[in-house]
Order: sequence, then structure tokens, then C-alpha cells
Amino acid sequence: MDARPIHSPLAGAPARARATRVAGLMAAPERRRRHHPNFEIRGMQGWKALEAEEGLSEAGWRKEQQWALDMGLPGADSITDKSIPTFARGELPHFAGINTFLKAPYVENVRDVGKYDAAVLGIPFDSGTTYRPGTRFGPQGIRRISALYTPYNYELGVDLREQMTLCDAGDVFTIPANLEKSFDQISKGVSHVFSSGALPIMLGGDHSIGFPCVRGIAECTSKRIGIIHFDRHIDIQEKDLDERMHTTPWYWATNLPNVKPQNLVQLGIGGWQVPRYGVQEARKRGTNVLTIDDIEKIGLEKTAEIALELAWKDADAVYISFDVDSIDCGFVPGTGWPEPGGFLPREALKILGLVAAEGLCGLEVVEVSPPYDTSDITALFGLRVVVEALGSMVAHGKMGAHKHIIDKPVSF
Repeated sequence: MDARPIHSPLAGAPARARATRVAGLMAAPERRRRHHPNFEIRGMQGWKALEAEEGLSEAGWRKEQQWALDMGLPGADSITDKSIPTFARGELPHFAGINTFLKAPYVENVRDVGKYDAAVLGIPFDSGTTYRPGTRFGPQGIRRISALYTPYNYELGVDLREQMTLCDAGDVFTIPANLEKSFDQISKGVSHVFSSGALPIMLGGDHSIGFPCVRGIAECTSKRIGIIHFDRHIDIQEKDLDERMHTTPWYWATNLPNVKPQNLVQLGIGGWQVPRYGVQEARKRGTNVLTIDDIEKIGLEKTAEIALELAWKDADAVYISFDVDSIDCGFVPGTGWPEPGGFLPREALKILGLVAAEGLCGLEVVEVSPPYDTSDITALFGLRVVVEALGSMVAHGKMGAHKHIIDKPVSF
């Protein structure tokens, strides 16, 4: 064995001269300080949001804490936070309690929905599905994951609990395997909520519910309604498999006397799942279609501007239909017709916030299918659509703006 010492060429060299490709012997990179003379942290949205929070009330939260104590008994003597009850009530803890939407009050008597600014109603119906069923569990899935959220949005500086009232009216009783009876049930439920003055928020369910939901609103007003439709599919053919399915809602909705196809704006349409029957009908009726490529070219703000201009032209109110499959399927696996190449989540949410800022007469979120979902991420996105729209309306003072068009209210 050779016992001669091994002489390294690096031995005795200064520390900064030890630059080598050998792992662990690279010289530390020199730190550079970059100067940004025009940067002011207090001009950024992050700091403005910090300041905006200071102006929000806490009265709603204090009221909920007291209600929780009254309804759930004061906590054990060892609990130092005396706002904690024995039985879980309200928002906290997020992992406990009965999951209404966003832990909002459950209105057992639906005749009381008019006491609230907005009412969530589930529509557990998937008999209009033509491929992967499961959206009948969409309302449950969205409500379950909604327990994760608080009613406060940092960027908007909005707290829904403090600035509006929201209730959960439960689910419409739909009839499995009978589209027309279910459509009648849905229209009656939506028309009741809308007539009360509460803003109806529909949790689907497959996209066939778009027609009865719009019909429920349209029958309560003589005014004209526009529709902004987020989707990868055009959904305007007359029939599919000889029925009014989830590929047909806008054919029938735009047959209503006060819902014109010229006020239908369809965002994100494209890919390999757009039946030619629907394309032909959209061309015949003169609807307004923007693809993802169109939207990338003109930008998100311009897209929202165009959508508002077309949907509101000679109209008195606008309805939003949001199909979660408008989002690239990598982000929303739990849907009936997943399609690559759609919106990125933040793109769709940006457009949604911009168009909702002008006020809505109704909002539906459809095609959340929990049996195909992964880690609740599709249901989570459906939840985010609702709170994003509500937050935008609150931030821009448009909550309740739909009430002036209710000139033919129904009564049951």
C-alpha cells in the first residue's frame, strides 16, 4: 500500500480561489444589491390591502360569536378564550359543524329567503349528463369544501359577513331521470328566490340546469336579460340524444321572449368537444363567441369590457353561467367533460370579477362532479367562483342592483 501523502492542488489556496466543479467547493456567489429608485412598498396592492382591512367592521363577527355562545353553551372552565362555545356553531372550527355554504345560516323555511341579500340553492341534478355523471353531488361537494374559507378577501378588502347577508336555502327537490319535471322544480325554486329580492346563487348540477334557472328569473320580469357564459362547450344545440341535455341550455334560454341570443356572450369556447350542431345554431342566432386564443390576444381586461358591452346592450340585467370545465382540466379534474387548453384559474377569476362588478341578477356554477375530483380541488374552484362574484359586487356597491327589474314577482 502506497503511504505517500496525497497533495491536493487546492491545499493552501485562498478560500475565494477554490472555485471548482467539485460539489461543495464552489466559492460563495457575490451578493449584489439592486436599487429600485421608483419602488414604494406602500403603493403596492399588498400594502393597500393591509390598510383597507382597518376600515372593515367586526360587528358581524362579534354577533356570530355571541350567537355561538347562546346556541352552543359557553365553553369549559379551562378555556381561556371565552368566545369559544361547547358545541361548534358558525365559522369555527373550520373542520367541524354542519356544512352549509360558507357556514351561512340555513333557512329551513324558504319563505324567509327575502330577509337576505343573497341565497344559495343547490341543484343536485345530473340526468342531463351525456358522458360522466356525478354532478348531482356537486352542491354537497362545494358546501363541504366551503368550510375551508373565511368570508374575508385580502386583495378586495371585503368581508362578506360584515358587508352583506347570505343564507343557504338548501337543495331543490329534483326528480332523477325526469328532465322536464326537474326543470319545472328548478324554475319554481329560482323564481321564488328571485321574487323575494334575494340574489339567487345556484350550485349545480350539470349544465342542463342553465335553461330552467334563467327561465325562473326571466318569468319574474318584463326586462331584458343578458348572459355571460364561461365554458369550453357551446351548449346551444336544440337537442342531444333526443332530449334537452347539458349541451342545449342556451338554445332554449334564448327562445325566451326577454332573453336574446345577441346578448349571449360565450367565453373560452374551443377544443375537440364542440358539437357542430351547436356551432351551426350559434352562427344562425348570432351569439358572441370568444375562444381562449381570442382572449389571449386581446387581454383579460379587454375581454371583460367586450363581454359587458355585448351582454348589457339594450339589456337591463346580466346573468352569469360558469361551467368549471372552462378551466384547463389539469386544474379541475372533477367534471363531466374535461378538456385541456382552457382558462388558467386566475385568468377566469379575473374576468369574472370584472364582469360581476357591474351587478348580476343570478349566478350559476355547474359541472362540479365530486366522484371524479381530486382532493376537492374542482369543488374548491366552484366555491371560489361564487365568493369572487359576491366579493366583486360588494366591493363595487352592486349587491341588490337586480331588484329594480322584479316587476312580475311570483307568489306560492
